[in-house]
Amino acid sequence: MVASCSVSFKIKLEQLYNGDHKKYCDFSPETFPGLIYHLEQPKVCLLIFASGKIVLTGAKTREDIQKAFEIIQPTLKKHVKVDYRQDNS
Repeated sequence: MVASCSVSFKIKLEQLYNGDHKKYCDFSPETFPGLIYHLEQPKVCLLIFASGKIVLTGAKTREDIQKAFEIIQPTLKKHVKVDYRQDNS
């Protein structure tokens, strides 16, 4: 199964990759704009983009998709990209 979703924030992919989760990640921004995160249980692959879009692949059931998202969401919330720029017009 394949599913897609979006979180309501942008994600610091470099920070996620260089943190404690590096052993689960593949990240080569020169060749692909997303971070590939390999969950072991459930066995699901997530394509995570800086925009907050996520594609989940390899799930066997809808429950696997739900569980994978529930597992990754707290991690993503630790790597929120905050935009400090303000519109001065």
